[in-house]
Amino acid sequence: MSLPTPEDVDQAARALALGASPYELHGALCGWLAGGGANAQDWPARVLADPALPTPPADSALDTLRTTTATQLEDRGFGFDLLLPDPAAGLEERAHALFDWCRAFLGGFGLAAVGDAPLSDDGAEALADLGKLAQASPELGEGEEDEDALAEIEEFVRVAVLLLHGDCVLAPRHRKSLN
Repeated sequence: MSLPTPEDVDQAARALALGASPYELHGALCGWLAGGGANAQDWPARVLADPALPTPPADSALDTLRTTTATQLEDRGFGFDLLLPDPAAGLEERAHALFDWCRAFLGGFGLAAVGDAPLSDDGAEALADLGKLAQASPELGEGEEDEDALAEIEEFVRVAVLLLHGDCVLAPRHRKSLN
């Protein structure tokens, strides 16, 4: 199951006047879900902390983004993807989108995670590292080293999200099933 395109998400977001980029929306949604937030059709109102926002229509790109993301986070094969610009886009555009994604992730995670989220040591370190990424701004050239560095950061973010989802959603669910 693949994510809708950033262009489709952007068009749907504009139709609802959400005022966030596709990357910010996906980051916030991922943070919300990884922190234990409800997988609900009215997710934009929840993750953007504005109850007045409209609910995306069923089967819209925004609804598909939610359902696909929730499915990917639960995938035992680690089939989770970040919604980012096409790899053919410029390095700077892709880097800015990734850093925007991280900032939005932290916002969504903060809204959903219970005060004392049961983070493992690795999860706490991953969350701190995501915080550092969210505060950073990319300083890039156009070289192969920068391409490789961005790819490594993307993979780190992907794995960090899965780790945090595991700590906050999967582990508590597993503990409940054992009791």
